[in-house]
Amino acid sequence: MTHTSNLPENSTTAAPQQAPISRARRWGALAVLTASLLVITMDMTILNIALPQMAAELHPTSTQQLWIIDVYSLVLAGLLVSFAAIADRWGRKRMLMLGYTLFGVASLFVLIASSAEHVILIRALLGIGGAMIMPTTLSLIRVTFTDPRERATALSIWAAVAGLGAAVGPLIGGLLLEHFSWHAAFLVNVPLMLAAVIAGILVLPESRVANPGRWDFMAAILSFAGMTLVIWAIKTFAAESSFLVPSALAAFAVGAALLAWFIVRCLRSDAPLLELHLFRNRPFSAGIIAALGSSFAMGAALLLLAQWMQIIDGATPIEAGVRLIPVAVAGAIASLAAPHVARLIGARAVLAGGVALAGIGMLAIGLQPGTLSYTTVLIALTLVGFGTGSLAIGSAMIMHGTPVEKAGSAGAIEETSYELGAVLGVAILGSIAAILYRAGLAGNPLIAGLGTDAAKQTNDSLGAAAAIAEELRLPELLETASAAFTDSMQATGIVGGLTMLAIAATVFFLTPKGTDVSEVAH
Repeated sequence: MTHTSNLPENSTTAAPQQAPISRARRWGALAVLTASLLVITMDMTILNIALPQMAAELHPTSTQQLWIIDVYSLVLAGLLVSFAAIADRWGRKRMLMLGYTLFGVASLFVLIASSAEHVILIRALLGIGGAMIMPTTLSLIRVTFTDPRERATALSIWAAVAGLGAAVGPLIGGLLLEHFSWHAAFLVNVPLMLAAVIAGILVLPESRVANPGRWDFMAAILSFAGMTLVIWAIKTFAAESSFLVPSALAAFAVGAALLAWFIVRCLRSDAPLLELHLFRNRPFSAGIIAALGSSFAMGAALLLLAQWMQIIDGATPIEAGVRLIPVAVAGAIASLAAPHVARLIGARAVLAGGVALAGIGMLAIGLQPGTLSYTTVLIALTLVGFGTGSLAIGSAMIMHGTPVEKAGSAGAIEETSYELGAVLGVAILGSIAAILYRAGLAGNPLIAGLGTDAAKQTNDSLGAAAAIAEELRLPELLETASAAFTDSMQATGIVGGLTMLAIAATVFFLTPKGTDVSEVAH
């Protein structure tokens, strides 16, 4: 097994252990932390259900739709590392309370939102709050559960809840939209965050790292600016279907340079903002790649499938949410079972096999001949759910062998990989789907006869096309747009599935044979 003795020595050590925490309070703390994590991950996908109704009211462009969905993850991913480092110094409980408060207040702003730009701004604020919450939940679990066996159980539950959030989001969204407007997808956060603040104050222990070294403000700026510019450039390339976009080329070059500067700065620092030497551990790297790749494919798949179910297959919002339950159930079962299965066939086989299974599920959507049916979608979603559930082993591999004093950095890297993967998935795969959708409508005389504005809106989104078709009483317009969207979604499913299979092979060969993470439970 790869050891971590090659990690640089510094003065970062865990703070002296506080008085033992009672069993009831430990598990109560886990309930608070996982519940808040559920809200944060749920918020990444809850708008997948609300998007058609929102598009019909606000008429966002295809680019604005992508930003509404992924600006949350973009901001969150860019700030995870910085806020994790601040929490180590300022206090993790304090950071959580601030994050809960900001998340709840930002959600209230939807009451005055009247444009796509307003929604994008609100989602960005939610991303800031989420970045304060997500990495802190993992570090607090490690501090609260001092017994390795209990901690392993807690982390397994944490991994299952993290997977549940993305799939439960559409279900909650469906329930809300059945009775309220799309604004409710935001307002539901307010009472949940208020409850989290009250429970957190009463139950959670305070925790910080002793002598962590200075917080590198320059590195924080470099990481956020570099990541934002690179992702914006990738989105632009995909949307324009060309790499010959001067502004995007410039942004990509500057962003890549800033990230390279950030990496060099961290590698040379005695107290780096992000401990990149952790990547010398091959199981750690394999776990990160699996997390990044799986969220890359899943983010776009759930976004496209939610729209297909509602607008094309005729499901109500609540029905669409219920139809996504197999992802949640299969993922939860697989997350909790993965450690036991890994002891039988090995961690490498479970993680790589799970990612491959998810890839096969996505391919099933893309390769079905004839008209796409919900039966195929159901089978595919179940395979995807079981496959991504294996990421619980990925989390164990990431933490396995990581020094205790570096656990915060490891957790921040893991969370960043999930969020960055989702952003890139929606940006790249979502943009590919939009390009193919527009290509499928190109030259259609029915759309050309709609007028400039209506034709542009129809080309921008399926939701807008459905609204225009209903307004003008043109069912053939909806049929044309639906066929183009389904074709684009299936083609994107093939791209995503092949990507997952490539990631599975990479994970398998990168993970050393015989890698055993079962000692985490000892």
